[in-house]
Amino acid sequence: MPRRTARVALTVSVLAVAAAGAAAAHVAAAEPSRQAVADLALGGGRAVVVRAEVVGKVERRADGTLAFPARATSVATGARMHPTAIDVTVRAAPADVDRLPVLDVGATVAAHGTARPARPGERSVLVLWASRGVEVQRAAVGAAALTGELRRGLVHATEGLPGAGAGLVPGLAVGDTSAVSPGLDAAMKQSSLSHLTAVSGANCALVVGIAFGLAAAAGASRTLRAGCALAVLLGFVVLVTPEPSVLRAATMAAIAMLGLLLGRPGAGMGLLCLAVTLLLVFDPWLAASLGFALSVAATGSLVLFARSLASGLGRHVPRPLALALAVPLAAQLACGPLLILIEPTVPVYGVLANLLAAPAAPAATVIGLLACLSAPLPWLQSGLAALAWVPASWIAATAETVSHLPADQLPWLEGPPGAAALAVLGLALGAAIALPRHGARRLRAMRAGAVVLVAAVAGGCLGAGALASVAGRWTLPAAWTILACDVGQGDAVLVRSGDAVALVDTGPEPAALAACLSRAGVARIDLLVLTHFDLDHVGGIAAVRGRVGTVVHGPAGAGGSAEVAALEAAGARVEQATAGMTGTLGGARWRVLWPRADSRAYPVGNDASVVLDVRGGGVPPTLLLGDLSASPQRAVVASGMLDPPYAIVKVAHHGSADQHGELYAAAQAGVALITVGVDNDYDHPRPELLALLTGVGARIARTDDDGAIALWTTPDGTVALWGDRGDRPRTRLGSRQRLRRRPSSVG
Repeated sequence: MPRRTARVALTVSVLAVAAAGAAAAHVAAAEPSRQAVADLALGGGRAVVVRAEVVGKVERRADGTLAFPARATSVATGARMHPTAIDVTVRAAPADVDRLPVLDVGATVAAHGTARPARPGERSVLVLWASRGVEVQRAAVGAAALTGELRRGLVHATEGLPGAGAGLVPGLAVGDTSAVSPGLDAAMKQSSLSHLTAVSGANCALVVGIAFGLAAAAGASRTLRAGCALAVLLGFVVLVTPEPSVLRAATMAAIAMLGLLLGRPGAGMGLLCLAVTLLLVFDPWLAASLGFALSVAATGSLVLFARSLASGLGRHVPRPLALALAVPLAAQLACGPLLILIEPTVPVYGVLANLLAAPAAPAATVIGLLACLSAPLPWLQSGLAALAWVPASWIAATAETVSHLPADQLPWLEGPPGAAALAVLGLALGAAIALPRHGARRLRAMRAGAVVLVAAVAGGCLGAGALASVAGRWTLPAAWTILACDVGQGDAVLVRSGDAVALVDTGPEPAALAACLSRAGVARIDLLVLTHFDLDHVGGIAAVRGRVGTVVHGPAGAGGSAEVAALEAAGARVEQATAGMTGTLGGARWRVLWPRADSRAYPVGNDASVVLDVRGGGVPPTLLLGDLSASPQRAVVASGMLDPPYAIVKVAHHGSADQHGELYAAAQAGVALITVGVDNDYDHPRPELLALLTGVGARIARTDDDGAIALWTTPDGTVALWGDRGDRPRTRLGSRQRLRRRPSSVG
């Protein structure tokens, strides 16, 4: 090794070790306070009160609850108060927040509920379920109050605008997605456009670029231009809330722009490495953040590969189009392997969607930002919001159109093997585009090999995509009568008798439900049962709107009335469920066991979930429990309406611990069906519930371990059970039996 190379290697090694030591020292210094709180014996449902300051956006989750990061100042258990300074994540139902309009960044809150330690590697030390309420003790003050009012003003200014684009304007401008509907949110994710509504490096780069350009047009010196750009960037960060993801985006944007402006990718990569090192030293928990990894990968890909990809594409398409394609293509090739770790699918039209949205995104962002800042002049704000609505509506239409294209999501290998395989494919595709066709023999051979690899994988993916959609019904047992769709943390259960099909709940997202319906060959829903209106049960309604004959639903409340009205407007006959209601589905008969018409104790929500008994016409006796907790479960048992034994019981609330054991004993369940998402944040299904089900003799089937689950009655009267992932061993507590590709029988 040459002496100079050895010195460089030694220097890099020393710096790397020093940075690692600094990050480790930070973790070690913070560990005592984190461990002290974790040792407070918070398990077992013990009541806790956390006083904290909100430090990040208040976001609505798929199940309808709110979640926000906070910095705790004290944790009280019983009469003991423990002063502390730790990060916590608070979750609560909107109805449990006493002053919801002022719950924003900078507010001081007291959250009452139960807590558990967060998972290792997370910034938060505790996750608090504020089941006993969140008290906003003090609204935000100063700059936090001002920026909160500006953001809320922009949301208010867009409320009267039509279509999905109205709710998208605040998301594009300042990252406020509170007005984005669940259907549009799912479409944005499915079409690889969700980064537009998160405050990303692109937003920050746009703001900095405009500030720099305006300063240059005014004749400012280079130093003054840089100072103006930095000041505007800082103001933008404060406006959209200076949470870790925003600070990260601002840093990455500055690095990417500097590297591109210098025209020296090596310099850009050096700055990127320095920034990543500093960020990890000051915030070591970023090392476990997939969002941080995505930001780094996207920035690095733009600095290193965008120019080469643009040159390669320029040999086949006009140069402006090549430049426009190179940026989203580089980002998608770099981020794709990491996204596989979240969802094992590949967005086929992601680059196309980004190309179509690219002209509209900057306009919507800039005009929306101006509308946000013009709050003191309502007439100007309304006009600017209306102007921003035009490009925002284009983006919304692009997302919705692309998300409904056939085979828009191709299935892929899961986990690290899938990420590695997609990384290899990305390198091959990049090489096929960037390497010259008529160069040195070695380069020609590399390019040819890359083309062959890409072609082979593309053919395989087309076949897999066909099996997941058009030919999907060939992968399911033809005789199924109950099919639990694999839609993540949510419910979507199909019931089929003859040619008639019922769907009980729609899951959290339209895309997952649409894929399940397509695979099962279901084009029309004769009966749609909406047990209640949490988003993990109704978020996928857009996939069936206009395809439903009859809707039976639980108490809608304010949140569900709009969904019910939309279904009725699309041609469905709508009726609210009450105990004793009956109907037919093909040769089967269904009966509502809950809620009672006179029940005032459970007016809406989980405990007012529709409980359904379905049997006959080839459907084995089935009990579907919605999200009932233990208290209404006791009422169902006491009502005398159960008709055991049940061959199948859909376990309530995804396997939460809040269950009434006597219900499952009384039901005499043969199969306990748990609809639950992989690695969900709720630790569902809970071990105590699994032990209860095993104790009553039920066989446990779980969508997190088994994927889609099909059940049907065999000619000899037993119930056959089939799991989509039957060849994968279980990794969690519960029944250690595996579902098999060949159907097994349950007596």
